[in-house]
Amino acid sequence: MIVEGTVLRGPEFEPVAGRVVVEDGEITAVEEASVDSSKVVVPAFVNAHTHIGDSIAKEAGGGLSLDELVAPPDGLKHRLLRQADREEKVEAMRRSARFMQRTGTASFLEFREGGVEGVYALREAVEGLDIDPVILGRETVDAMAASEGFGASGARDADFSRERTATAREGKLFGIHAGERDAADVNPALDLDPDFLVHMVHAEPLHLDRVEDSGVPVVVCPRSNLVTDVGVPPIAELVERTTVALGTDNVMLDSPSMFREMEFAAKLADVSAREVLRMATHNGAKIAGLDCGVIEEGRPGKLLVLDGDSDNLAGAQDVVRAVVRRAGAGDVADVVL
Repeated sequence: MIVEGTVLRGPEFEPVAGRVVVEDGEITAVEEASVDSSKVVVPAFVNAHTHIGDSIAKEAGGGLSLDELVAPPDGLKHRLLRQADREEKVEAMRRSARFMQRTGTASFLEFREGGVEGVYALREAVEGLDIDPVILGRETVDAMAASEGFGASGARDADFSRERTATAREGKLFGIHAGERDAADVNPALDLDPDFLVHMVHAEPLHLDRVEDSGVPVVVCPRSNLVTDVGVPPIAELVERTTVALGTDNVMLDSPSMFREMEFAAKLADVSAREVLRMATHNGAKIAGLDCGVIEEGRPGKLLVLDGDSDNLAGAQDVVRAVVRRAGAGDVADVVL
């Protein structure tokens, strides 16, 4: 497969006119050339934090607090999940995964409710789709064993030392929510030596120093934080200290659109468009242990192709800035996954 246009090449997303050659799922060449194409070729996204099980309940619970919406075990989300049958949940997750695939997401890191059965249900939901979930089971060590790791709700909810030890023994990912409601659970989460943290809205200087010293990556979800009215994560301060990636969080609260997440992050934080694009692609891949998110030889050929001559993107003076702050689902010309 050959894709021509303006290619956002390499880790700095340098815009070059040319083509990308993909053979057997691998990028075999990135060639500069004069081409007659208005397409923009971007690395496919990695959505670094999702809960797609609650796709059954989009926009439910308007006006409820964060705890009322999603706190285990009896937040609205958990009650609705218990009430829904398996077929309904699988189909709803499949539709969200299909939306992500269609809008250029190659992989997503899912904190999967429902124990082992929840892991199996998600695998069934994505069967036959060209999107790869990195599933982090929840609630039981068995769910971790059946998936790619463990996704902890937060250190305020339980002592996850046992789950952390088991996950480390298996060489799998351990992620945990921290600093979403307030700062009280940040230090206990860091004490677990996680592979990554999620949210960190209320990170204080001490926590930022610990993040920098430990090198633990952070996934931020600014749209979700705005919906639940907990604040805005200190994205720029985190970027200065560690690897930061973007996630869309609960589907009941927000669409799993990385375009929208990039736009919000870029307009809320004093960070460059290139950094935001890195947060949506390569940084999420690094956290997940994937090799995608960069267009260069030897990398997986997972690409998002945008129509640079769409009514929305035509006339863009800064291609990277336009992709991050302006592009959307309507600009997608093709997805190569």
